[in-house]
Amino acid sequence: MKQNGMRLLPYGIILGIDFYLLPLLMKNTGAAMLLMLCVMPLVALVCGIVYGSRNGFGLVLPVIAVLLFVPTVFIYYNSSAWVYTVFYGGLVLAGILIGKLFYRKR
Repeated sequence: MKQNGMRLLPYGIILGIDFYLLPLLMKNTGAAMLLMLCVMPLVALVCGIVYGSRNGFGLVLPVIAVLLFVPTVFIYYNSSAWVYTVFYGGLVLAGILIGKLFYRKR
């Protein structure tokens, strides 16, 4: 179990940076739209793809993504951002499924 946690740690850190540090760059509406609709989802998707290609299928990382994003709704956004919790979890899951296509047991 400890080994699985260590496998997830880099991806959790990347998602944490994605969800907690990138919103600090939102200075105006244009920057916010670019980050929320392009950059942050792309980082989450790529993170899922890399995880899936290296570790195969797993449901833990999408759950981590959801749990990491929930506090940001209260910190950075308003109640309309709740839909993004499901969106980011689904996006990481989709990335894992795409990455699993390239997974080979080592």
